Amino acid sequence: MVKFTIEEMRKQMDHVDNIRNMSVIAHVDHGKSTLTDSLVAAAGIIAVENAGDARLTDTRQDEQDRCITIKSTGISLFYQMTEKDLEAFKGVRDGNDYLINLIDSPGHVDFSSEVTAALRITDGALVVVDCVEGVCVQTETVLRQALGERIRPVMTVNKLDRCFLELDLDGEEAYTSYLRVIENANVIMATYTDDLLGDTQVYPEKGTVSFSAGLHNWAFTLTTFAKMYAKKFGVPEEKMAGKLWGDNFFDPATKKWTKKNTGAATCNRGFVQFCYNPIRTVIENCMQDKKDKLWPMLEKLGVKDKLKPTDKDLMGKPLMKRVMQTWLPAHEALLEMIIYHLPSPRASQKYRVENLYEGPLDDQYAESIRACNQEGPLMLYVSKMIPAQDKGRFFAFGRVFSGKVSTGMKVRIMGPNYVPGTKKDLYVKSIQRTVLCMGRRQDAIEDVPCGNTVAMVGLDQFITKNATITGEKNEDAHPLKAMKFSVSPVVRVAVECKVASDLPKLVEGLKRLSKSDPMVVCQIEETGEHIVAGAGELHLEICLKDLQEDYMGGAEIRVSDPVVAFRETVSGESDRIAMSKSPNKHNRLYFKAKPMDTETVDDDPSGIGLAEAIDEGLVSPKDDPKARGRYLAEKYGWDKDLSKKIWCFGPDTTGPNIILDVTKGVQYLNEIKDSCVAAFQWATKEGPLSEENMRGIIFEIHDVVLHTDAIHRGGGQIIPTCRRVLYAAQMCAQPRFMEPIFLVEIQAPEAALGGIYSTLNQKRGTVFEELQRPGTPIYNIKAYLPVMESFGFTTALRAATSGQAFPQCVFDHWEVISADPYQAGSTADTIVHDIRKRKGIKPDIPPISEYEDKL
Repeated sequence: MVKFTIEEMRKQMDHVDNIRNMSVIAHVDHGKSTLTDSLVAAAGIIAVENAGDARLTDTRQDEQDRCITIKSTGISLFYQMTEKDLEAFKGVRDGNDYLINLIDSPGHVDFSSEVTAALRITDGALVVVDCVEGVCVQTETVLRQALGERIRPVMTVNKLDRCFLELDLDGEEAYTSYLRVIENANVIMATYTDDLLGDTQVYPEKGTVSFSAGLHNWAFTLTTFAKMYAKKFGVPEEKMAGKLWGDNFFDPATKKWTKKNTGAATCNRGFVQFCYNPIRTVIENCMQDKKDKLWPMLEKLGVKDKLKPTDKDLMGKPLMKRVMQTWLPAHEALLEMIIYHLPSPRASQKYRVENLYEGPLDDQYAESIRACNQEGPLMLYVSKMIPAQDKGRFFAFGRVFSGKVSTGMKVRIMGPNYVPGTKKDLYVKSIQRTVLCMGRRQDAIEDVPCGNTVAMVGLDQFITKNATITGEKNEDAHPLKAMKFSVSPVVRVAVECKVASDLPKLVEGLKRLSKSDPMVVCQIEETGEHIVAGAGELHLEICLKDLQEDYMGGAEIRVSDPVVAFRETVSGESDRIAMSKSPNKHNRLYFKAKPMDTETVDDDPSGIGLAEAIDEGLVSPKDDPKARGRYLAEKYGWDKDLSKKIWCFGPDTTGPNIILDVTKGVQYLNEIKDSCVAAFQWATKEGPLSEENMRGIIFEIHDVVLHTDAIHRGGGQIIPTCRRVLYAAQMCAQPRFMEPIFLVEIQAPEAALGGIYSTLNQKRGTVFEELQRPGTPIYNIKAYLPVMESFGFTTALRAATSGQAFPQCVFDHWEVISADPYQAGSTADTIVHDIRKRKGIKPDIPPISEYEDKL
């Protein structure tokens, strides 16, 4: 029975202080969707009996079949809290009703772009960690993303039932393992903290950590138990909660608390004695059907009266589930944590505004976002597109940061490439209707004020992946910043139709596919291939399945073998200065190429190479030249004046290659600068070896001889010449290939280690870390694996370890292939031939004489 109507929710949306926007984030299979269910059940959308198995937020059929979350799903929940629940709440509140906009996000690393999209439109995050597996690689990635977006985390240690039923840990062991999990998470939070966010670390005694078992639907925070015991001991709840964690021991015989274990048989740690053991006793009595012991205990706890008469006849696990659900309901602990410790939109937008808004931070839009003002101008960010029931239409899903969005309203849609003051990527259209996301269905609603999430109909033709929406009159508004993804699409396949007449369907289908996923890239190569690029095998598999079944109406497609993008680079300085003449023989350009610095000067272990620094945006064309000069001088030992001589970055004006001007007193040099920059963008996008992007090359201009007459040194003369000389300079400097490398994290028991090593060795992988998790027989192995070898790696690994090893692959870095592409039969040589054959160009690398001229 649903406990609220849409009207009640709409009323509640105006009370900004009583709204919480949160996402659930965690490593794969740590129990996000299962835990979300207990919150959904408490709002009355599904029956409490089904919670944990229904996984309401897994809306697609393949999500239910594979038991993984693929798309992030939003759902709005309305709760009526009692005065008693809120008596300890110190913050600003407005009545006892709360509206929680919850987004359940996927855990697979292939879908971490979905997590980024979910985090952008929320203010708080519930981090779920498995108490047995601990903090894993993906937990760290999502936490880093969350803190980068300035989102406040609270944590829950999940799957507690495993401690009682599988591992049968005693209290001290369990306590130390929970302590370790919480400490590991706090280390990550401390690493990525932000001054404006304050201390983000979580502490059980402060109520920012809860302990839960999502499948059986029960959870507690230390305050839950503190309330029970505070009366008995006659101390205030906060003091009691402090005693239930950390080094506090209690001896019932002497009735004294001590800081150290006295060694007496009856002396136990507070957490063990008052939280862990009572739960353990109840669970054991349920599982062993000792009802004569169980009922008196439950009567003392006041649980027996809440059970239905039919529940008393249950046996074993179902009985345990009912008893625990009734005694420690999961939603109470989670709601207490969400309401008490996560910020309301009004509180969070004060410090998030500078991460969100691109324009000046003192104009009316920034002020309105900061105050979360309903009357202000509309500012709304669309972070993803949700496919609707009828094929091919999309809801634009996002969050209102200021103002109010309503049905039929005329708005300006600013795409990711919009530049303020121009017409590029800008549309003025009206919203057909606004709806609320309720998991599987959408409910129409008249208007939505700021601080809430909303889905809109009728904008899908104008928005590709994300956009900023403002009112139609607000022409001076700047867009909100684009999202940064932590993974990049490195795995590409070419798709074609089996039946040629389906081509229009394919083109239309690819357009829809690129809308539906924040990360996927669909493009048409010069050769006429349709390329789909994704973050990993699983991601691509899901995308292609969607493409065929949903967006092309089941038309058959042929998929090529996965293709990996390489990069071209140089491994030494050019052995001579390369020279090219322009077609009219009047201009000569002299260039050299050399590799970028891979290490920093100050031997800082965390120092990254210059190419990586450019990727991360630490060095960029937008920087102030003085600040950039200082950074390059400190980190890479450059000359201070040299950095003012950087002409441009490329490819795409931001890539990791640069042109440096090292000439002295050359005439007319500035006149050809634009032509050289254009040629450089072209050359770095298609290198000479196999037309792949270049990476990590510095080109130095050594001398330029130009015709005195301006008409003889126009773009038509300079651009082709400059491109040729860049190629020649690269070819004299021992050119090499770079391949992308995955960081693989594998979790496996000791018995499976042999199989893992043999599989990695066949695939050119290198293991660089192997750790045993304290207290478990499970090993954590980290290895580097070239992306080109990663296809079928998962299947090979599962075959070699009889399914005991679980790999997670994340793109990590580019690595130079040491083989020489000019040496026949080397690995680099075969790569060149494969790529050139695929692209349909001459199979051999062109000789340097094509690009270099003699005097």
